[in-house]
Amino acid sequence: MSPIKLGNHFVGNGYPPFIVAELSGNHNQSINRALQIVEEAAKAGAHAIKLQTYTPDTMTLNLNEKDFKISDEASIWNNKSLYNLYQEAYTPWEWHKAIFNRCKELGILAFSTPFDNSAVDFLESLGVPCYKIASFECTDLPLIRRVAETKKPMIISTGMCTSPEIFEAVNAAKDVGCEDIILLKCTSTYPASPIHTNIKTIPHMKELFECQVGLSDHTLGSGVAVASVALGAVLIEKHLTLSREDGGVDASFSMEPDELKLLVSETKKAWESLGKVHYGPTDVEKASLKFRRSLYVVEDLKKGDLLTEQNLKAIRPGNGLSPKYFPILLGKRVNCDIKKGTPVTWEIF
Repeated sequence: MSPIKLGNHFVGNGYPPFIVAELSGNHNQSINRALQIVEEAAKAGAHAIKLQTYTPDTMTLNLNEKDFKISDEASIWNNKSLYNLYQEAYTPWEWHKAIFNRCKELGILAFSTPFDNSAVDFLESLGVPCYKIASFECTDLPLIRRVAETKKPMIISTGMCTSPEIFEAVNAAKDVGCEDIILLKCTSTYPASPIHTNIKTIPHMKELFECQVGLSDHTLGSGVAVASVALGAVLIEKHLTLSREDGGVDASFSMEPDELKLLVSETKKAWESLGKVHYGPTDVEKASLKFRRSLYVVEDLKKGDLLTEQNLKAIRPGNGLSPKYFPILLGKRVNCDIKKGTPVTWEIF
């Protein structure tokens, strides 16, 4: 499976995990805060910033009826109307260009999640290098086809999706000519619990759908993301805020800059540690072989003396015969005088 190029970066096997910082609604309706989050993402070593491109009116209706309100005591948005939530969270379209320009200045990739065709048209006018499809839009096949028509790489979150639904999304994109697809394992709760994340699905998704696979992670901390790299995740997406104490619609499950910096370094370490299937000493271990245990004479011996449990020991360093020969050598006579501290070799018998 070939790596996928996102901007100047390759995403796939053989490359470090691609880290995406999700801006979402953490700008708290301040463009200065949005730009500051971009700067912190770049400082932390993230490879990309992702926006969401919608307006409240492209997402839902301005109604307070039951269908249009969040009624879930476990939700951080309980009792909010959908319209008011999106009004609070959306990134004004007139900010996009300034945010994208700042990303370019800092050498960090910028792209977005469109939620309808008008957002795709707008993002095309800004020359975005790739697109993200949100989990809740994964079944919106007309939207996926519209994005696929751009022929740009597509990242698709799969929270809540059945395998047939993922097949439909992937096939809808491919049918229109999009071949560069990255699927993201995702749990669509905010925050998500590690016990519901099921990252063992990642290698299965890769084989089943023949796509690169990453993780859109709403859990707290970096443990799940680091573990996902060991299972083959090539891209990690995490929400970023300046400080959770500042509040905001997504702040409670977002990373702070220092945490993102740690995520970048730890996921890279996890990737570096994968290596290959290998047994025996590596090149860097060969110098340590001499510190293994081996058999030594630990008392002065005269020619003809017997080796006993008192004068033959398995100790460090490793210049003598392997300790596995200890029971074989007990009771053998030495053929020469031997000084205490002499490594045992076959020549002394």
